[in-house]
Formats: sequence, C-alpha cells, structure tokens
Amino acid sequence: MGQFVFKLPDVGEGTAEAEIVAWHVRVGDVIQEDAPLVDVMTDKATVEMTSPVAGKIVALHGEPGDMAPVGGPIAIFETEGGEDAPAAPAPKATATKTPEADGLTSTPAASEPPQAPPTTGAKPKIKAPAGATWSEDQVQAAMQGAAPQAKAVPAAAMPASKSPPPAPKQTQAVARPEPRDAAVKEWSQAQASPAVRARAQKLGIDLGQVRGSGPDGRITHEDLDAVLVPVAGARRSSALAERNGVEPVKVIGLRRKIAEKMQDAKRRIPHFAYVEECDLTELEELRAHLNATKRSDQPKLTLLPFLMRALVLSLPDFPQINARFDDDNGVVYRHDNVDIGIATQTDNGLVVPVVRHAEARDVWDAATEVSRLAAAVRSNTATKEDLSGSTITITSLGALGGIVTTPVINHPEVAIIGVNKLVERPMVRNGAIVVRKMMNLSSSFDHRVVDGYDAAAFIQRVKGMLEHPAALFIDR
Repeated sequence: MGQFVFKLPDVGEGTAEAEIVAWHVRVGDVIQEDAPLVDVMTDKATVEMTSPVAGKIVALHGEPGDMAPVGGPIAIFETEGGEDAPAAPAPKATATKTPEADGLTSTPAASEPPQAPPTTGAKPKIKAPAGATWSEDQVQAAMQGAAPQAKAVPAAAMPASKSPPPAPKQTQAVARPEPRDAAVKEWSQAQASPAVRARAQKLGIDLGQVRGSGPDGRITHEDLDAVLVPVAGARRSSALAERNGVEPVKVIGLRRKIAEKMQDAKRRIPHFAYVEECDLTELEELRAHLNATKRSDQPKLTLLPFLMRALVLSLPDFPQINARFDDDNGVVYRHDNVDIGIATQTDNGLVVPVVRHAEARDVWDAATEVSRLAAAVRSNTATKEDLSGSTITITSLGALGGIVTTPVINHPEVAIIGVNKLVERPMVRNGAIVVRKMMNLSSSFDHRVVDGYDAAAFIQRVKGMLEHPAALFIDR
C-alpha cells in the first residue's frame, strides 16, 4: 500500500487560501478517481474539488469553516500497491507538471500514517446530545473548542468502541439507571426512524434508555409514548413544556462572506435613505400587454428590466451616483458604463450577479440576462466575472418587499435602489378617489459622495420615467 497526499491547488487568481465549506467524504471511505471530495470557497465562488486518485481516505485536514492554505495538504489517500514488493521511491512528476504545481504529492508505502490525537484532546462536539442542557458559558466553551484548526482527522481518531468516553464536564447528561439493561443501547446505536429520533430529541428523551418493541428492537412512537405515560391513565405531558436547548451554528462559507461584507459596508459607509412612492399603473398595463404579445423566444418581463432602463437613462445626469469609491485612497471612480448588480437570494444566502453594460440593452435583452444570472447563481455555476464589478445595485424582495426598507450599500458602490411591494391603494387623482397600483422605491446612498438633494433629484427622475413608461423608449 502507498499513500497519496492531495494538496490544495490555486482555485483562483493568486488566491492564498480557501475556506472549506463541506466534505463529501469521511475518513475510511473508499472513493474512485474524480469523485466529489470537498467544496471550497473563495471570493464568493464555491468550487467542488474532485479526488485526484482512487483509494481509501486516511486523513482529512480541516473542518467546514477552516481556512486551508493553497499548497497545503488537505487529504491523504491510501492507494493500491504491491504490499510484498520492495518500497519504491516516490513517483516523479511529468516534465510539464510538478506535484507542487497541481497540489499533489506522493509518499512511499513505508511512510507512517498520521497518529491519532489523544481522545481527551479531541475537539468537543458543538451540538449537545439529547437530554443535555448547556449553559451560556458552556456554549462559549464549545465554540472556542471548535475554533478553526488545520488538524488532520486520521482514521484512528474515529471512535471504535461502543463505550462512550468519560462524560465531559460541560454537559449534564440525563441520569441513567444502573446497572444498564442489556436490551438498552447507546443513543447512536438505537434503531429508530428519523421522525422518532427528532421527536425524542424534542422531548428530551434519551433513546439509549428506551426499550424498542419493533423488529430487531426498533424504537417506535408507541415506545416514546410509553416513556411519557408510564402508568395507564396517567396524564400526558403538556405540549407547552419549556425548552432550554441552545444550538451554536458556526458562520461559515457564503454566510461568513456575506457577514464580513455587510459589516464592512456599515462600518465604512455613512448611509442615508430616501423613500418615494411611484404610481406604476400605466407601466403594469404596458408590461402585461408586452408579455401577452411577446414571441415564444422572448423572456417574460418583470419590473426589473424597466427599472434598469430608467436607471440607465437617468444616471448620465448624476455621474456621482454611478460610481465606486476607493475610500482608502480617496478617489471616486465615475463610470460611463452602467453595470447593474441584481441582489439575488439563493439557498445559501445573498449574492449579487452583475448585468454588464445595461446601457446597451433593451428591456428584452436585460430580462434575458437577469434570468441567465439568476439561474447561474442558484445552480452555483456563476463565474467570478458574473459576481463582481457592479457600479450600482438593485435589490428586490418581490411580494415580500414590504412598505419601506433601508438596504445596505454594496461597497465600494455609493448607491443601492430597493424595490418594495406593489399594491393597489386608493389615490386622489383630479379630485376623485381611484384605485392605483403603487410601489415605493427605498434607496440608500453614501453621504460622503452623494448629497441629499442630488439623491432626491435622481429618484424623482427615475420615478417620472416609471410613471410615464413611454419615456423609457425615447432616446434623449
């Protein structure tokens, strides 16, 4: 047998490190070449790394949330080789690629596998076992114990015995009767469906103390009921019982990137908000007509392409708003191109794909590009080019948009336009009360670069175009 060390390659342009987001394997797994190995993230782009060889996973370096250095070992494989054959020197790289260049090195079969760390030195698990109650101090201790460390997790470190380690001091386990009933198993070994496990955990019942009545000792809901109501006719416990559980959740991956960016933006930028209502009755009628008469190869139009067009026509008169502020060097870069970021919600969090050169697109082209980018970010196939370089951003929660929002500026931009919910409201027009389709625009600006008067004038210009949609199709 030989060992193969997989080193993290450069997953970006000059990237020094990448965050481990998720492992697709565990120590002891036998996988094939090119099988999914680990997801890593850098610059809001998640990259799936595949296995460079076929073999058994001996050790994994790092846990989700840890930062892995480029060129550092990330996984060790045990590969097939002649056990009785004499030890061969480490294989040499081809002339066009070195092991260091592609993140791979090999070690001879005689190399000793990494030793397992002592059980007492293993990191404490973050999630408390069922039936245990943690204090705030214990939660903090657990979080500190789970701090990112680039440590190997060799196979020998996995628990091999059925006997649990000594109970850690930070947990108060549910009392267990002594001596233990031979028919009762540990929680991890108790046979139960996911629904039964979830219910037991919610009720604080230790499955290790429940005798299963199902096939092969499988624990059923009736077994849980028997624990809750041990005496016939006894009153069931109330569903209004107190809950005291705390589940620490590490902020990792895309969520950590979002947190860092939002925190940086709020610290750096003195935001001010400006909210204005817009009457979109005519625009909605136009949109419905265009969608009803569009060709089969044209996308369905939403409000966004029309708002993008209004921004494109308004920004030339407000160049300080279509800008990026390098506050470290005190330089505002005003752009002729209008590259509009579209804040998009995904299963993993908020990302901002960019519609390049919106000034050169009509509403149909803009709608097509928005749809392409939304699909790319939700399927995790968006490129770094798709996710960077915007000069102004639109954010919309659609039907959940509320009445007013105070969006956070996408640093280093200086403005963000928020779209609120479109609703029908009674309005006074020419002395009569009529029902109109109204929507608020909630926008934020960087007060270091944009004055309040200019921000208000800009939004009023955009409002005028949205309320008179014919203006959107007239070249100025």
